[in-house]
Amino acid sequence: MITYEDFEKVNIRVGEIVKVEDFPEARKPAYKLTIDFGNEIGIKKSSAQITNYSKGELVGRQVMAVVNFPPKQIGPFVSEVLTLGVADEDGNVILLAPDKKVPLGGKMF
Repeated sequence: MITYEDFEKVNIRVGEIVKVEDFPEARKPAYKLTIDFGNEIGIKKSSAQITNYSKGELVGRQVMAVVNFPPKQIGPFVSEVLTLGVADEDGNVILLAPDKKVPLGGKMF
């Protein structure tokens, strides 16, 4: 069990995917995402194993991400945020996102 104070340390924000690139160097199929979190946080990069989505489905989509983990080196790419999702019954990652458009950078609580 964790305390509510522990949970509050995890900074989960909404961002909008503005660019999606192939990531052929990744061990598992993945994309390199560029995500806009608004003025306070800005533009961040993320590697995400979400190739079950087409690039066209992703650009302009809002997603939830942990923005206060340290950057992680993934091959030649530095992932700055952790894009959140849940595996479906086939093992595909389904992105977590608000069900309505919300302001960029909005904090989950």
